[in-house]
Amino acid sequence: MARPRSEDPTGSAGSGAPGGGSADGAAAGGSGTGTVGAGGSIPAPRTGGRAEARRAAQGKGGRGGAGGDGGSAGSGHRKAGGRGKKPERNMKKIVGWTAVGALVLIAGTGGAIYLKLNGNIKTIDSDGLSKDRPPESAADANGNKPVNILLIGSDSRGAGNSDLGGGNAEGARSDTTILLHVYADHKNAIGVSIPRNTLVTIPPCKLPNGKWTKEQKGKDILFNAAFSQGDSTEGNAACTQNTVEKLTGIRVDHTLVVDFSGFAAMTKAVGGVEVCLPKVIYEGDINPNLNKRGAQVLPAGRQKVEGQQALDYVRLRHGIGDGSDIGRMKRQQAFMSSMISTVKKKGLEPTTLLPLADAATKSLRVDEGLNSVDKLMSFALSLKNIDLHDLKFVTPPWRYSDANLDLVKPDVDRLWEAIKADRTLDGKDATGEQPDAPAAPAAPAATPEAPPTTTAPPARAAAAPIRVAVYNGTTVNGLGAKAGEALKAAQFTVTGVNQAKSTNKATTTIEYGAGQKANAEKVAALFPGATLTSTTAAGISVVLGKDYADANGGAGTAAPGTPAAPAPLPSSVTEEARSADDDICANTSYGSGG
Repeated sequence: MARPRSEDPTGSAGSGAPGGGSADGAAAGGSGTGTVGAGGSIPAPRTGGRAEARRAAQGKGGRGGAGGDGGSAGSGHRKAGGRGKKPERNMKKIVGWTAVGALVLIAGTGGAIYLKLNGNIKTIDSDGLSKDRPPESAADANGNKPVNILLIGSDSRGAGNSDLGGGNAEGARSDTTILLHVYADHKNAIGVSIPRNTLVTIPPCKLPNGKWTKEQKGKDILFNAAFSQGDSTEGNAACTQNTVEKLTGIRVDHTLVVDFSGFAAMTKAVGGVEVCLPKVIYEGDINPNLNKRGAQVLPAGRQKVEGQQALDYVRLRHGIGDGSDIGRMKRQQAFMSSMISTVKKKGLEPTTLLPLADAATKSLRVDEGLNSVDKLMSFALSLKNIDLHDLKFVTPPWRYSDANLDLVKPDVDRLWEAIKADRTLDGKDATGEQPDAPAAPAAPAATPEAPPTTTAPPARAAAAPIRVAVYNGTTVNGLGAKAGEALKAAQFTVTGVNQAKSTNKATTTIEYGAGQKANAEKVAALFPGATLTSTTAAGISVVLGKDYADANGGAGTAAPGTPAAPAPLPSSVTEEARSADDDICANTSYGSGG
């Protein structure tokens, strides 16, 4: 397949040289030291890298060739996309996780630190959001709602980003964009990377001067052009959010933006991140304009990286595999998984988390719903039960359209529908596994009035609430939530609503463990025709069958007013997914060439 041309920074397809990537490649070059966030000083960039090449092209000295990686020689102008700019993966996804995860400790740090961190946070103005938005997610039977977070990595040249690999042109581009869906059970999450050079429709967006653009669509309108609307140094996060909502039909609840310097500072704050490379990387791989191999930058195998080296790893494209951006996305996924694992392993160590919280809050711009330490901490606590294995990274199904990408229908629509229905990649209904608060105990039975000369006996203790788990053994969407509501109304405690392993169960079954038969019979009274089965598992479970579906909306169809169950996800999504606990040395390159 021929390598496509590069893109114009406005998002229009350009006519750059074949194989030309953008100037957003791994940063290097120049001298000097800059302090970033709480991560300490970032080492002087390496000589011979892309940043130095850019400075040479701009008449600022240094060696390594003009024009950056794939830009016009000497122009210093940012080119976005091209074949090398295929789905640029999740480098900044980790930022959202570390930023909020680090804040769990803040409650006990005292007022001075609280005020310092609170003062770091910058807010994204919400008045640029579209008036025509998808509906909010509905709550499940336990009152839990999924949360959708848009994570944007900016290549802005401001705030010290130029030496670390920020864009050459004025303004900012969305270097990476991830839609993170946290399921209602808050035990599963999926990060969907949206390729920067995807052909999209950009809805009307508000510019810094207060005017609104017209809708933009056509064969040359690319996704990352949304963030550059208005050419401000901060970027247009609201326009990107509007575009994502129009593309997916999913309402975004929160938006976070981070830049390169913030990413580098956070990798230093956690003491480095373990990564793995299949082969040695040299300066010539970081900056092909050197036209020579140069010095070794990163060795092969497992190693720890931080600051500039971390950026080199996640932005590296040449020298591994076929040199396309697919391999880079795979390495970025592995890096983010490793960094999340690092933060989790360190636990609540003040020496790690306080510098990380400082670096993260300095690096972020957030929406109004997350613009304080209290709000970020509350959000962080809501993510603490997500296991690494249950955090997945995917890219929507895509194909080439000349130099750019089209999302493949109907496959991509099935992905959006599964997310809206709160279905995991393996089809599990994650609409509600969080434990309920215990049900209010029943009022004690009245006791006869005792004679005046005697003391009234104590009231009887209320019976302990009966705890029940619900599993939907059918394909009828929303059936488990309906059963959960019925159980709660009858004063049972619903411990979770989930999809059963099998979805072709004919008859509803009440399963119970040792000593629970009497309680199971009380539960069965709500499900006429249900059978009771003893099991070795503790507690009581209701596994709904076709009979319950027939009585509540019809067999094989959704109950009135509820959406149909989404179709199974295509293999193009499920087979390429990465779990956050996968081996960091696995799946880190693409194509031939190493």
